[in-house]
Amino acid sequence: MSEPDPTPESAPPVAPKSTRKPRRDYTPQLRATLRFVFWAALFGAAGYWAWHQPFMAKPRAIAALSAAPAPDSLPMPVDGVRASRVADTYGAPRGRDRQHEGVDIFAPRGTPVRSTTDGLVVGVREGGLGGKQVWVMGPGRQRHYYAHLDGFADLLEVGDLVRPGDALGVVGDTGNARGTPPHLHYGVYASDGAFDPLPLLRAHGADNGDAAR
Repeated sequence: MSEPDPTPESAPPVAPKSTRKPRRDYTPQLRATLRFVFWAALFGAAGYWAWHQPFMAKPRAIAALSAAPAPDSLPMPVDGVRASRVADTYGAPRGRDRQHEGVDIFAPRGTPVRSTTDGLVVGVREGGLGGKQVWVMGPGRQRHYYAHLDGFADLLEVGDLVRPGDALGVVGDTGNARGTPPHLHYGVYASDGAFDPLPLLRAHGADNGDAAR
């Protein structure tokens, strides 16, 4: 009678296969991010450098004027005239369908007319109701209108940057003022249209003892 086989030794347990996913390689994304940061920094530095160069003076001025608050007083734009002498004719009828959108500042022909604000000259024109006229964009993007001039300041042209007191022209009677006593028509226009500049002229005069320029 045969003897039974010896009991086999128990087999070692089989380790389960690993279910962990392989580690993701982020190297491509990191390289792309670093390239983006490099080029963004490069373009930012180039833009900063260009913005502060002389050829960007006008764009910088426009940005500064746009960001600046509108003035709460204005110096007299005509030499030798006190604000207290200027009649308030804003809104007075002019013809059948117009109103006076400014003030008339009377002075001898040839009296210097000067900018009341920092600004950018956006118009140097001759013709129409205003005759010889200069438009200046000032703080708060308000437009300052100097009309009926007898002549313009030497070398004045569109794109010039002006400071308060810079010459724009001289008093005259061009345009529809022909034959009237020489004067400057001065108007100020905001985004919603013209408004009376005389209170601002008088405010500046009051602050300075109503001294003529």
